[in-house]
Amino acid sequence: QVLLVESGGGLVQAGGSLRLSCATSTHTFSIYDVGWFRQAPGKEREFVAAFTWTTGYTRYADSVKGRFTISRDNSENTVYLQMNDLKPEDTAVYYCAATDSPTNFYNYWGQGTQVTVSS
Repeated sequence: QVLLVESGGGLVQAGGSLRLSCATSTHTFSIYDVGWFRQAPGKEREFVAAFTWTTGYTRYADSVKGRFTISRDNSENTVYLQMNDLKPEDTAVYYCAATDSPTNFYNYWGQGTQVTVSS
């Protein structure tokens, strides 16, 4: 089983930066892919970025390309989401998710961390 705990959310002004962390509680060989999603009030949850554990392949939503970077720290079994040049429309609850198989959608989810960007 994979347990995920997010941290690093907060309030920031537009143009500022935040780094979210997703700590995983299992050995990394269990994880196939880790992703970040977000959900703003009144909106559906949307994909933000993802990282394939074994290959290092990354992918991003168009809305965050060039501003957000997903990365991992193997020694700490942690995945990060560096968010730069934040905009008010980035305000949302951010969730870390993981899957242990390339054929499964993300089947493990964290509790979420709030990111608020003021204009």
